[in-house]
Amino acid sequence: MNTSERSMQMRLAAHKSWAVTPDRASRTAAARRASHHTRFIAKARELNPGATEEQITQIADALKKAHYQELALRSAQARRLKGQAAKDAARKKQAAELAAYKAGKTEAA
Repeated sequence: MNTSERSMQMRLAAHKSWAVTPDRASRTAAARRASHHTRFIAKARELNPGATEEQITQIADALKKAHYQELALRSAQARRLKGQAAKDAARKKQAAELAAYKAGKTEAA
């Protein structure tokens, strides 16, 4: 079985599984409890032990936004560096081709 068929088989199994799940919320409850948000709540409580629940929620939301903004920044930087590396490689290849062309033209003359 190739990867495409395996992927299709896995998607089919997932669709069948969800088709027989009457209560989707209870099925995903454990994952929601273990989500990133609980990490931000814990960090907010650690940073501000005397804060109210409303304040903790606001702080956790700010921590979450900061986290995802940092990921976006890193992603943008990685894309920029990858693009620059590709441009540099293209210039290097072009320079090598030009040098090879000039060397061949000089030998022919």
